[in-house]
Order: sequence, then structure tokens, then C-alpha cells
Amino acid sequence: MSAKKIMVIDDEEGLCRMMATVLMDEGHAVRTFNDPQEALDLFRPNIWDLVISDIKMPGMNGLDLLQKIKACEPDIPVIIITAFATVEMSIQALRNGAYDMLTKPFEPDELLFRVRNALNHNQLMTENQKLREELEGKFNFDNIIGASTALQHLLDKVEKVSVRDTSVLISGESGTGKELIAQAIHYNSPRKEQPFIAINCGAIPESVMESELFGHKKGAFTGADTDKEGLLKAADRGTLFLDEIGNLPLTVQKTLLRFLQEKEIRRIGDTHSTKIDVRLISATNSDLEKEIEHGAFREDLFYRLNVINLHLPPLRQRKPDIPLLAAHFVVEQNEKFKTTISGLSTEAQYAASEYSWPGNIRQLKNVIEACITIETEKQISLTTLAQFIETDETSVDSDEYNKALAHFEIDYLRQLLSSVDGNIEEAAKKASMNMATIYRKLKKYGLRKQDIV
Repeated sequence: MSAKKIMVIDDEEGLCRMMATVLMDEGHAVRTFNDPQEALDLFRPNIWDLVISDIKMPGMNGLDLLQKIKACEPDIPVIIITAFATVEMSIQALRNGAYDMLTKPFEPDELLFRVRNALNHNQLMTENQKLREELEGKFNFDNIIGASTALQHLLDKVEKVSVRDTSVLISGESGTGKELIAQAIHYNSPRKEQPFIAINCGAIPESVMESELFGHKKGAFTGADTDKEGLLKAADRGTLFLDEIGNLPLTVQKTLLRFLQEKEIRRIGDTHSTKIDVRLISATNSDLEKEIEHGAFREDLFYRLNVINLHLPPLRQRKPDIPLLAAHFVVEQNEKFKTTISGLSTEAQYAASEYSWPGNIRQLKNVIEACITIETEKQISLTTLAQFIETDETSVDSDEYNKALAHFEIDYLRQLLSSVDGNIEEAAKKASMNMATIYRKLKKYGLRKQDIV
């Protein structure tokens, strides 16, 4: 464990010196205080990793000191030392936020054991907070790549839907990013601190789907050797994302409908129901209304799921987003494989924007990864790209090509600047370009920011 900053507070100078020596031998930075008020005056948030304090001290007892420290920095672990531990005192200390209690006299090994536990706990909390912040940042609306009008309209709707605790049905072709939108809804909702659990209804056999969702009791059927908690219970107070909901068997549809109506579940083989608080987000790449006509999907369930409908347009309808997504995936793959590809060549970028991308964003990401794997130049060339998608390298007339490229760049610049309210610096970041390039292109096409925004 790396060196930590530890504050030790005890009116017994000899005990302070002993603890400091033991902890410094472990490599920690220790500062001792015999006066609790002096320690409190010098305490600042995010400076110390651990506080160890006696409970009986003149001027201010350890419980009062504990409360004041916790008011200043709620997450810092505090170990309380006492010579007269009682159940009532322990309960009071723990209620006030103490991590642990240490009874005098104690051996150095016991002190080190308690300190290691406290520091490990603190490190775990820090890592969890960092992970939570990374997740929230990853699924922030600003980090969903795209400047097209279609996407911006969708994200405006997603932002409003996130804070309203209602069922959402996301529709769109395979590979358009439906789960990404579901995660964005969850991590921008009041449920963001709770679990987000995703299940692909098309990837689980019909025979075990009900057990996966609702759980089962031991002995409920052949092979049920233990009690099983279903995914709905695991997602309690959070969000459950049901991808490809159209593949849900009719028998399970009926049980799911009952859950949405009653807000409670009953495990297979159980005699008791359990109340569950879960937000349901579902997604489909099929036409559920046609499935209803064919008797493959329940109409009453459809209306329960489709309170809010979000439709993700295919990538071919988001042409201005293709260069942005491609640039994003190039950066991502460079970081992953330690490569230095600068992007797509002009010809490759035009070809990518004209391609229909039947596999949508997922296909684009895979193609960029494949191109970077075999590319020997600084940019992904049209020749390399043509090995993975259909392009026409020979039939495009040069003059016709230049006109088409100019038309595309003008449209792209308009969409890009509009999405960032004319902020050139933000536009450059979003497009992975430098600011000078954007200014040069604006001048080239006679575009003015005030006419765009």
C-alpha cells in the first residue's frame, strides 16, 4: 500500500509517539496532536487519509471531534481509541461515523491491522466514486457522438425523459446504439446510484427466460438446486434494460405485464410475492405493431412498455455524424493498440459518408478497427477502406467529386457549429480537428458563424 497521511490525536504523548513510530515504519506520513482543538484547526478536506483519535481528552472528547471532522469530510475513515469500551459508547461512535474502535491497551500489530482495513475501505470507496464519475461522464449527453439534427432532437427528448420515472421503448435498427441511450437515461436519472442491468431477450433460451427475470425457489423444477434471485430483484431501485423485447416468449410477456401492473414479483415455486421498484427500459429492432397483428406480442404489454418512444435513426440518415464517429473510433483504437493513425483521408471520408452502413455504428466501429490493423500510412486510405466496404474508387469524376465534397463539408460545418452554438474551440474538439482548419474552411466556403447559429 502506498504511503498515506495519518492524523493521530491523543493527550498521552507516549502513546502518540508509539503509534507514530509503528505507522511511520509502515511508510506512512504521520502527524501527532495532543490537543484536539489544534488538530481540528489544522484539519482540511482531501488532505488526510485517516484519523485516529482518543475518546477521553481535555477540552473536547473524541466523539465531538469525530462529528466535527465528519461534518468537514464525510468519507474520511476515523478510528476511535478508548480504554473503557462499552456497547453504548461503541454504538454512539459508529452512529457518529466512526469506522472502527480500538481498545487500550493494544499491540502494534492490532493497530496496523485496523489501520490497513480502514485505508483499504477508504481506497475502495474512492475507486467506486471514480468509477461512478467515469460512468456518469461516459453517458453524459455531451459524450454521445454526433452533430446531426436527427440526433440532437433525439438527445433533447432523452434528457427530458431521464428525469421522469416512466417506461421507455427504444426502437431502431441493430447497431444504432440503443443500449447506449438506455444507459444515458439511467445515469442521468434519480436512479443513477442504483444498478443498471441489461439483458438481451434474444440471447436467452425460452425455457429459462422466466427464471432469469423473476428467479426461482430451490426445487421449483428439475435442475433448480438452489434459490435464485432474478434480474428484476437484482435491479431493485435501479433500471432493467430489456434489449430485443420482441423475442420475449408470450408466457413471459404475461408475467412481465403482471409485474408492471402490480409492481411485485413471485419467483417460480414461491408462495409469496415481493414488491420491486424498477424502471423498465426496453428496445427492439422489429416492428412490434406488426408482431401484435401476427399474435406474437401482447398489445396490452406493448402499451405498458411504449409510454415514451425513442426512435434511433440509422447511420445512413445521420451522414454529418459519420466523420465525427469515425474520428472518435480512430482515437479509441489508437489508444487501444498504441497506433498513430491521424484519421481518414479526404477520399476515404467521402466514401464512408456515402456508404449506407447496414450494420450502423457497430459496423463503422468494426471497420475502423480493421482498417487500422492493416493500414501502413498515416491516414486510412480509400484503398484500405475499400477492402471492408463497397466503394467506387474509379468512376467518380474529379470535378463531380470536388463539388460533392464541398457540398458535404458545408453541410457538415453548419451542423457542427450549430450543435455547439458557434463555439469554434468546442467544434474543433468535437470534430477532432484543430481550430485553424475550421477557420480556414469557413473562409473557403464563405460561411459566417452568425449566419449559422
